[in-house]
Amino acid sequence: MTDTQSSSDATTQARRREIVAEHLLFTTLRFLAERHPELLDALDASVNHLGDPGGGATQDDEAVREIARRFVASLRAEART
Repeated sequence: MTDTQSSSDATTQARRREIVAEHLLFTTLRFLAERHPELLDALDASVNHLGDPGGGATQDDEAVREIARRFVASLRAEART
């Protein structure tokens, strides 16, 4: 196996873990928000404190916050249905 294959496999595994983590987190938050609607307000209020810990040219706090806003908006939409 070459270094390229190892890197690709590691990248694939990391992507899969991220998909699983996002799914489980979203499902957990949806479950909690159904029972505690104020949770979504608390999450919304916390977004402004969120930042990108990465450094360099790819660091973008506002991009991270926008992803969080869309995540919370999606939870709100789910709660309405």
